[in-house]
Amino acid sequence: MEEVSAFLLQNWLNLTALAWFLLCFRGYMYYAKSKSFTTPCLASVLHLYRQEWMLRVMERDNRIADTSAIANLERSVSFFASTTMLILAGLMTVLGSTEKAIGIVADIPFAVLATRQEWELKILLLIVLFVYAFFKFTWSLRQYGFASVMIGGAPSPEENASQQVKQATAERIAKMTSKAANNFNTGLRTFYFSQAVLGWFINPILFMGLATFIAYILYRREFNSSTLHILMMSSETESKL
Repeated sequence: MEEVSAFLLQNWLNLTALAWFLLCFRGYMYYAKSKSFTTPCLASVLHLYRQEWMLRVMERDNRIADTSAIANLERSVSFFASTTMLILAGLMTVLGSTEKAIGIVADIPFAVLATRQEWELKILLLIVLFVYAFFKFTWSLRQYGFASVMIGGAPSPEENASQQVKQATAERIAKMTSKAANNFNTGLRTFYFSQAVLGWFINPILFMGLATFIAYILYRREFNSSTLHILMMSSETESKL
């Protein structure tokens, strides 16, 4: 018990910083998901655009352009998934050069000197974050593949499917593409928050400040950005919102 108390007393600032980071990271993820059901944001508005897109797909015999658009989205996700693997390889390399890295950071003004164990724990946090991002990117990649299959199996105009069938099919494909986009977005958010961890190598207070700042940036971009306002200029989209 005394050892635990001593550990908490010696590392209270680092533990507080880590708890604040996790609160910002998981808290913003939960907030953005729950808020998207009641407030216009990039995720909710783009889902409406995907519904409109898939309804138009039902009217086309030639869907090469649509599958090409999905393929372009897949390439973007694939790029980030590949980049994540390279970053993980680099982090594993840094674990073997801990002493040299500690010496470099120690020369930075206001840097708090960390022990080898503390440094390795910070690297492990980055590794966990990028592994999480990798799984999100690869799952998004698979979901875009599923969407391509669903577009290929959608009824063509020659089949004279009912409007109800077309609407239901478009809704299913739109939901699948939105799921893929949301997983991709989660991976990107993880990339953003991983930048805050870099501040932990310098100072725990900087770490907390960066985590807060990144949550604010993500909120501004997703819920109150000029990009969102442009997307909402569509009269059809505005009426649905």
